[in-house]
Amino acid sequence: MDPLLLGALVAIFTILVLFSGVSVAIGLLIVSAGFLMVFDGMRSLELMPEIFFGKLDNFALLSIPMFIIMGSSIASTRASADLYEALERWLTRVPGGLVISNLGACALFAAMSGSSPATCAAIGKMGIPEMRKRGYPDGVAAGSIAAGGTLGILIPPSVTMIVYGIATETSIGRLFLAGVIPGLMLVGLFMAWSMYSTWRSGNLAVISARTYSWTEKFEVLPRVLPFLAIIVGVLYALYGGIATPSETAAIGALLCLLIAMIIYKLWNPRDLWVVLRDSTRESVMILFIIAAAGVFSYMLSSLFITQAIAEWIGTLDVNRWVLMACVNVFLLIAGFFLPPVAVILMAAPILLPIITTAGFDPIWFAVVLTINMEIGLISPPVGLNLYVINGIAPDISLKTILYGSLPFVACMVLAIVLLCLFPGLATWLPDAVMGPGF
Repeated sequence: MDPLLLGALVAIFTILVLFSGVSVAIGLLIVSAGFLMVFDGMRSLELMPEIFFGKLDNFALLSIPMFIIMGSSIASTRASADLYEALERWLTRVPGGLVISNLGACALFAAMSGSSPATCAAIGKMGIPEMRKRGYPDGVAAGSIAAGGTLGILIPPSVTMIVYGIATETSIGRLFLAGVIPGLMLVGLFMAWSMYSTWRSGNLAVISARTYSWTEKFEVLPRVLPFLAIIVGVLYALYGGIATPSETAAIGALLCLLIAMIIYKLWNPRDLWVVLRDSTRESVMILFIIAAAGVFSYMLSSLFITQAIAEWIGTLDVNRWVLMACVNVFLLIAGFFLPPVAVILMAAPILLPIITTAGFDPIWFAVVLTINMEIGLISPPVGLNLYVINGIAPDISLKTILYGSLPFVACMVLAIVLLCLFPGLATWLPDAVMGPGF
């Protein structure tokens, strides 16, 4: 059978299996085993266990559970409340200041936890009721938190970037650095829209909230600064050549646990057990998907599907930016239905040779891909953050939450356009710190 036609069949069956409700990892294994057995014979199945476990034989994978423990220990404390309160006290007199403080808290908490749903839940429980009480529309209150939560997969340390680095054999340190400026740019675009929408609506009543003295502004900082110091320390250890990503993640996890125990009195063994249990559960889920995606990639390569798709796209006489636009549409649609980790593990090995042949930097592409995944997190039908917000504020309809998040989706699309016009936004910092790359 023609490899391109076979690739179309694989895509159709994969979608059908994943839509059946089977977990992503199990679905990928079912599709891989089925096509290998039919088109390559039963003997090809003998290699599946070796490939499955071989994909996990990577030292860099140790950083994933460590960063997850780091985020889980923070999420189990009042760190999110302290972040929110600190920013609210400093920005209370700025137009749209409460929305901006919520977005800032989302950005900082996302950087520490690396989890979009956890960020939405932690900041949204405090921020949404407060914004509604101050007179902000329901759509703005809910949409800003849903969008702010997506920043966790872009701002380092990012588990998503680690997964991309492992899937494409790209430097994780470069990927982390590449996400810094685009992440800050997205935060800036979100905040700029919030200030503009508040000014345009003329709802200045939301500005004149409670005022805080300088003493009140500074007294909350000591509870926040240790966590920010850990982020800075982790990044310094990584880029200063002091430790590898896995070692850095282990140090960060240990320090976050110690701070949670010392500052927030997380002494109860049951609470510590919950942190470790939830971290283990999430880590196993991600590692299971990584191993299954390795088998799936082997199947595509063994049946010459990957090579045929790359060769076919290489023969297309189209402008490389038209090609990139098509890739972005594909990623956007895939992000509507699948979690970011699954999309990256399935698509990145196929797309990487295509985008490098077209002359695009794989580090730059990682940032573009990640922003597409962010859009998927707040877009139906599977937009996870929308349902998290709806669970926090059930009296706000999903339609209202979606409409409230659409301006922030436009900000993400603008960010992708700016990255296409100025790729140095993603590549300058990695090249400046670690030397020229691609």
